[in-house]
Order: sequence, then C-alpha cells, then structure tokens
Amino acid sequence: MTSVPVPLTRRRPRSERVIETLLFLSAALGVLTTAGIVLVLVFQTLEFFQVVSPVEFFTGTRWSAGIRPYAWGVLPLVSGTILVATIAMIVAVPVGLLAAVLLSDYASPRVRATVKPLLETIAGIPTIVLGFFAVNFLAPQVLIPILGKQNIGTFSALSGGIIVGLLVTPLIASISDDAMRAVPRGMREGAYAMGATKFEVIRKVVFPAAISGIMASIILAASRAIGETMIVSLAVGDKPQLTFDPTESVQTMTAFIAQIAIGETAQGSVQFKALFAVAATLLVFTLVLNLLSGWVVRRFRTEY
Repeated sequence: MTSVPVPLTRRRPRSERVIETLLFLSAALGVLTTAGIVLVLVFQTLEFFQVVSPVEFFTGTRWSAGIRPYAWGVLPLVSGTILVATIAMIVAVPVGLLAAVLLSDYASPRVRATVKPLLETIAGIPTIVLGFFAVNFLAPQVLIPILGKQNIGTFSALSGGIIVGLLVTPLIASISDDAMRAVPRGMREGAYAMGATKFEVIRKVVFPAAISGIMASIILAASRAIGETMIVSLAVGDKPQLTFDPTESVQTMTAFIAQIAIGETAQGSVQFKALFAVAATLLVFTLVLNLLSGWVVRRFRTEY
C-alpha cells in the first residue's frame, strides 16, 4: 500500500504557520485600515459636494468656514499649504544635502557616529515644541528685528516654513546619505585616479549615481512638509487668504482640519463635512507626491 506524500506546507512546524498567519493578518490590517480611511473620506466628501458645488470648492478664492457669509473656495488653504511647504523645502534641501555630503564623504567615522544621531534627533522633537519655538523665539527675536514689525507679525508663513524646513532636514540628510554611501567605492577611486578633486568626484560621480535616492528624499520631505500640522497651527496662523507673500499669516489645509476637529463643530454640519473634503484634497496631494517619488526612483535608478 503506497503512502500519500505529505505536502511541504504541512511539514513545517505549527509555530511557523502561526507566525505566517500573524504576518498576513498584520499586512491585511494595514490595507483594510487604509481602505477604510479612503472610503470614509470619499463618502463624506460626496455628501459635502451635495451641499457645495465642486466648482465653487476647487475654484473659489475665498474660504470662510466659521464666519458668515460662508465661503467654500479651497484655493486659499491650498496656496497657504504650498507656500509653507515651498519655504520649508528652500530651507531643507540645501541644508540636508550639505549634511549628507559631509556625512558620506568628509566626516570621519567618529564624527559621523556623533553627528548623524544628533541630526536625526531633530526629527524626534515633538512638533508642538517646535511650534512654540517659532512663536516665542524665531518670530519675535529673529524675524521681526530683521524685517521690522510693520512688515511681519508673530504669525507668518515664513516663520512656520523655516521651522518645518528644519523638521524635514534630517529626512533629506539621512536618505541622501544612504544613497551616496551606496555608490560603489570603485567609482570614486576611478575618478580620483584620473585626477579629480573630492568636490569634483561628489559633483560629477556621486551625485549623478545617487540621484534617484536624493530626489526621492526631497519628494518625501515635501510630502512630510505638506502634512505637518502642529507647527503650522501655532506659527502660521489661521487667516485663510490667497497670497504668496511669506510675511503674511495664512492657513494651511492641515491647520483647518485641526481647528475643526478640536472645536465645537456639530457633527453632520457643512463645516464638519468640509473637514473631510479638505482632508481628501490633502490626501490627493500626498498621494501624488508619493507616486512621483516612486516614479523618480524607478526612472533614475542606477544599477551597479
């Protein structure tokens, strides 16, 4: 009598199958949570658009969710978000890339072991602390004395953008450092053998070879800057206006969401539903940036 062979999956220990099941459930939980968030945003946004015209929402230049007459043009919130994120990237990109160059090619192992953890500590500081730093120190002690009290106030896009830039600098520095250190040493040594200086090696060899990782770090940092909440809620202000003047007080999409979420807005009201419409718009922004980051990595990836 011939015995039926036991499938390999049944020969594995029971504990291994349990672990595999737990891993699958963990992954499925993340997918289901994301799907649930998207569905809630879509349904609530559709209910909002039954009251407010999508044309008015996406093309209107005035936003007033708390004071009559109400206005639901999201462009002031979008412009405020873009303004703060742009200032943040102007600060973070050069500082982060210079820090990455220092860590990857100039710093000794001892300096690298000290500087990199200290740099990444900035990302661990609670953002509400950074927001208070912007309001109580950066604006009154630095920006107002330089620009003049008549030109800039305590709350401004410039103040919030600078602090958000410092917040995302470690993200650019860390990912770019890893990308540049991944460039094979032989490429550097070949350039040195041809008489190139260290700066020329970094500029003409390392940067082009690590461009996919560098660009991905910049795009991810921009996504992080767009989604920042507490710093902009404290330092930027709550005055939604369509302006690109960095000295003005504006309101970002995340600051509006925080304002409505912690306020006394009645559930089911137009203001409450507007929260989900703005959140859906913000989700589209970050989704586009993440897709762009993935495309950049695939497009400019260099295989050694």
